[in-house]
Amino acid sequence: MTVLADQAWPALATSRPILIVPLGATEQHGPHLPMSTDTDIATTLSLRAGEALDDVVVAPALPYGSSGEHQAFAGTLSIGQPAVELLLVELVRSAMATFRRVVFVSAHGGNEQPVARAVRRMRAEGHDVRAWSPAQVWRGDAHAGRVETSVMLALDAGRVRRADTVPGDTRPLREVIDVLRAEGVGAVSANGILGDPTGASASEGKTLLQSAAAALVAAVREWPEADGAWL
Repeated sequence: MTVLADQAWPALATSRPILIVPLGATEQHGPHLPMSTDTDIATTLSLRAGEALDDVVVAPALPYGSSGEHQAFAGTLSIGQPAVELLLVELVRSAMATFRRVVFVSAHGGNEQPVARAVRRMRAEGHDVRAWSPAQVWRGDAHAGRVETSVMLALDAGRVRRADTVPGDTRPLREVIDVLRAEGVGAVSANGILGDPTGASASEGKTLLQSAAAALVAAVREWPEADGAWL
């Protein structure tokens, strides 16, 4: 596996590999999960893909995203949708001087729209870019619930505050999405959780990570035929 941050430029001067860029966020994940949850997940999946695939380079993660919906909770840092879109557009334009393809691995739902717009813009310019999210594989709670808590237990249980693992708003996302978009997560969940993390386990998280990593590897291997796998 090749990690971009560890390389000197001559090692990348004679080939045109695929660049995988993890996209995360720095935002609240309830009273029990760390602010880096989305970034940790995106980074882990990107590195696992890098281990399984030849001719792939994994870039440093982008730890900031469009997280305005979580701004009511202390510690959240959001750069907004326009900034995310522009950042990714300029990143791709730069990356294409070295890499033949770019894959964005996004583990933050709030990034979906700006990532999709950036990918469309870059493909319209002729760049070979795709975006992928584990949400296409995982089904479950919307935010800081059983899925993300299980995954974080598998990654680093010491960073999960089990005593603070309590239910949040457990209504289906479709029932609260309009209020959430208009007023933010705080308007529907006092603790920032959308779902119920109390049944989470490290074993479930391990299975979730394995299934998502396998799906990401398959999508990259089957490029571009695997159109249904991409955002």
